[in-house]
Amino acid sequence: MSEMQWPVTISWLRERYLNGTLTPEQVIQTIIERAEADKGKNIWITSPSLAYIQCYLDRLKELDRVHLPLWGIPFAVKDNIDVAGMPTTAGCEEYAYLPAEHAAVVERLIEAGAIPVGKTNLDQFATGLVGTRSPYGETENALRPELISGGSSSGSAVAVALGHAAFSLGTDTAGSGRVPAALNNLVGLKPSVGAWPSKGVVPACESLDCVTVFAHNLEDAELVDQVVRGFQVDDPWSKEIGIGERKLPAKLLLPEGKLTFYGPFADVYMEAWEKSVRLLKEMKLPVEFVDMQLFQAAAALLYDGPWVAERWSALGSFIDANPGVTFPVTEKVLRGATKPEFDATSVFTAFHKLQGYKLKARQLLKDAILVMPTAGGTWTREQVAADPIGTNSAMGLYTNHCNLLDLSALAIQSGEAAAALPFGITLFAASGSEGMLFELAETVRKAQEPQPSTLVAVCGLHMRGLPLERQMLEHGATFIREDRTSATYKLMKLQTAPPKPGLLKLPQGGASIEVEVWEMPLAAFGSFTAAIPAPLGIGKVELEDGTVVPGFICEAYGTVGAEDITSYGGWRKALAAAADTAKASL
Repeated sequence: MSEMQWPVTISWLRERYLNGTLTPEQVIQTIIERAEADKGKNIWITSPSLAYIQCYLDRLKELDRVHLPLWGIPFAVKDNIDVAGMPTTAGCEEYAYLPAEHAAVVERLIEAGAIPVGKTNLDQFATGLVGTRSPYGETENALRPELISGGSSSGSAVAVALGHAAFSLGTDTAGSGRVPAALNNLVGLKPSVGAWPSKGVVPACESLDCVTVFAHNLEDAELVDQVVRGFQVDDPWSKEIGIGERKLPAKLLLPEGKLTFYGPFADVYMEAWEKSVRLLKEMKLPVEFVDMQLFQAAAALLYDGPWVAERWSALGSFIDANPGVTFPVTEKVLRGATKPEFDATSVFTAFHKLQGYKLKARQLLKDAILVMPTAGGTWTREQVAADPIGTNSAMGLYTNHCNLLDLSALAIQSGEAAAALPFGITLFAASGSEGMLFELAETVRKAQEPQPSTLVAVCGLHMRGLPLERQMLEHGATFIREDRTSATYKLMKLQTAPPKPGLLKLPQGGASIEVEVWEMPLAAFGSFTAAIPAPLGIGKVELEDGTVVPGFICEAYGTVGAEDITSYGGWRKALAAAADTAKASL
């Protein structure tokens, strides 16, 4: 269908639904066709089909398309979250059951007009961060099929990235709602633990599990949050947690020291992180560098401590009763919980230790946001097959601490590490502080957008390494290249303190003068120009190749009594000659 575009966002669909240029039926038909075309990518366990979806399309006729925020919006559901009438497998066919009721989050989305289109692939029993631990096949990365998609919410992320849904639900215990977002160029929101109900979700670590959302932009993720957030009376883990004030944090926290990056793209990931840090520092928020030991110690409790026993408590009886049906690496991880050292005493010892970590984290994150890479790298699917435990563990390096420390998190994009290799950062805040996450993420997004700019030719004290270069930098200017004017100029040494060059264009004759070309944001150009003292100013400077750019020029009256230094060919050479003369006179 020609009207259907990629990416599909909530606002894009709503606009067309309301103006009558698109119908939900057309959207669903296109999604079904796309899912069939991408069948080899192993995105779906229960694929989009009219047999499941028609009842939701029929129901839309009775609903208010104007006031329901998600009227006709298609969404995908990770196959450990119940959708009534669709099998829930958790990535294991022998475990499958047919739920009679929707999970609480699904019910709230449907009440808002949304359409569940199918159940997505996952690392079996939501145990993994790579997206390859499924008997339903390895979900391919949306951008580079040879790479992992991230897990465990692999299918949910790729479904959105490839236009099979406007948004999707995942789950997150150790990073499953964030890693796939980073690897597939999406936004991933992991709300505060308990802020979204988990009723109707197959548990991984029940005390830590969160339902999450994948979307193409922050606005869509926020809208889904508004729909599903809130206390669920029949959910023992549900809490009444708001998002807090939507404001910028008082400070940013960044990891102290050199970070670890891994995988075949470690170097470019490191460069992308350093670029992200520079962007964050330009936001004029106070920045504090913090020791990562607290977060690493908390993360170690998840798999190296007795918390893995919580996974076994949910699934151990099934695995014991069904030998050989569990994905081998998944069973190996889960059976790690049966180690004799993970006894009741160790559970309480770890629990008490974690309470101390939580206290320190709350104090550290008071009115602050911690920023880390979402992942320290990625892997090819072949590399994961060769080392399924080690590669998966690496993917959790900057994620595993989050739910244990009762943090909220928002994974956002931060440029590319390389072509078709997106790089993501995650913003962490205390529970109930999603408002700060949203505000900072919006600020980062705006900072990443290309800003209108202008070239500026400078020929004197504003050049690199000279006294007024700082004014260029203060106005956000970036050095582009060294260049020369056309051969129509005269350069004068003005009688100012300190001396400055004045560039004059002649009606005939003249010489080519060395200049530097910088790029400056238009938003700063006006204030920069206004601060230039007479007789200098900004006019049009013709370069050697004939192009004309804004640049420093001098009014003729200012050159009265000035020294003609045109023969030097530029201000730097004139300064060097003056310095040589001064040395010779000593």
